[in-house]
Amino acid sequence: MSKKKSKISDSTAPNEPLLQALAYLKLSTLTEQAEALALEAAQNKWSYLHYLEQLVTEEMRQRQLRARQRRVRQAHFPTIKTLEDFNWSWPKSLDEMTVKQLFRLSFIKNKSNVIFLGGVGLGKTHLASALGYHACLNDHTVLFTTAVEAINNLTAAQQVGRLKQALKKYIKPELLLLDELGYLPIDKHGADLLFQIISQRYERGATVMTSNRAYKDWPEIFNHDATLTSAILDRLLHHAQTILIKGKSYRMKDQT
Repeated sequence: MSKKKSKISDSTAPNEPLLQALAYLKLSTLTEQAEALALEAAQNKWSYLHYLEQLVTEEMRQRQLRARQRRVRQAHFPTIKTLEDFNWSWPKSLDEMTVKQLFRLSFIKNKSNVIFLGGVGLGKTHLASALGYHACLNDHTVLFTTAVEAINNLTAAQQVGRLKQALKKYIKPELLLLDELGYLPIDKHGADLLFQIISQRYERGATVMTSNRAYKDWPEIFNHDATLTSAILDRLLHHAQTILIKGKSYRMKDQT
């Protein structure tokens, strides 16, 4: 009995030239799975085409998995959030159906924007991050950043003459998540840099933004520059959906 099993294994094992060819072509999953699947093929009398189909399918699945893991790493999420983890019972007012509709990701295809507006501790960042994570799993490139972090990075790049290259980081992703606009004041220079991100992404990529300030208060964010604020809002809201969240901070729920 053992000799028979050995004979089957030997006859179905991929030979060295095949393994070398797979390695040369960087088909790592095929290299790892070829022998095990060959034995399974012999035992189940698979056709050559079915054996090849199983090998290629597994290679494709593993590549897709690695690509998704790479997109998640490159998105730089502070923490991974999902829609399933969101506490719908906490906000006093939030259109659940509208939010869930966003997870169909059609706004990314349409290169439109989503703005979450509401006070602190209501889940704006959670929902934005969950949207970004879901987009990564569905093969979209994503970048998460706070508004202040983006401005600081661009300021540093501008000082060494690399502003154009640095802007590409924020323009290239299919989805940009700009978190915490309005939590800290932005001077004229910072507002100009943020305007460059928004204007260059206009109708070229989708943006999700979170803010604790109503639109009427945005001039206060941008150093009371009404003209620049109007220009930012004009481009941001032309193709946009605003999600209002009302209630008390979830992080303060246990405070007396």
